[in-house]
Amino acid sequence: MVSALMLRERIKMMEWFLNTDLWHSIYASLIEGERWKMLLNGLGTTLIITIGAMALGTVLGIILALCKISKIKPLKWISSFYIDVIRGTPVVVQLLIMYFVIFASWNVNKTLIAIIAFGLNSAAYVAEIIRAGILGVDKGQMEAGRSLGLTHAQTMARIIMPQAIKSILPTYANEFIVLVKETAVAGYIAIEDLTKMGDIIRSKTYEALIPLLIVALIYLFITSILSKVFKRLEERMRASDSR
Repeated sequence: MVSALMLRERIKMMEWFLNTDLWHSIYASLIEGERWKMLLNGLGTTLIITIGAMALGTVLGIILALCKISKIKPLKWISSFYIDVIRGTPVVVQLLIMYFVIFASWNVNKTLIAIIAFGLNSAAYVAEIIRAGILGVDKGQMEAGRSLGLTHAQTMARIIMPQAIKSILPTYANEFIVLVKETAVAGYIAIEDLTKMGDIIRSKTYEALIPLLIVALIYLFITSILSKVFKRLEERMRASDSR
């Protein structure tokens, strides 16, 4: 008797929910026309841009960091100028310059342009992160490596960098998370990333809350996963130090 009564109450609640404006908004934003697939495709584009840009930014960032701490003055000047310019201008302006000026006359995939633009931007920040990590390693480590017969490059690769990586990991993780959110401006060059897809759904359904809320929750989910992954990696590195 109680079970049947509870079942009726649940059915009434379900009927009430299906008749609310919230359900109609959810249905129009996700289910109707299989619009959830649009968000899924947009998420894939966002992840491709983020991963590609972070890989490019990391490689260029290492080169810029090494140039900035180099004793060769032209390399120091060039790297310092690049970092100052990139960090001093908005990423969306850099993206627009890359698309409408540098690649304007070339038939280049928009996603690739976004990867290059965000990668070049991230490189400036990664360079400063890595530079700070390298300078944070005791100078005696370099002297110890050279006394063992290692070259400057070998000492940097085998002794200095491994120690620097442990100290820069939290800041590097933060840069990765920031980059995920920065890619939301990729829609300025008509790339159908996650944010752009949410906006397209909004324009079709005239429902703003649900698509934008879902986009925000997806970004929150991605950044939360990245935070946990880097935290676990940092804990493992600390555990290896205590052995």
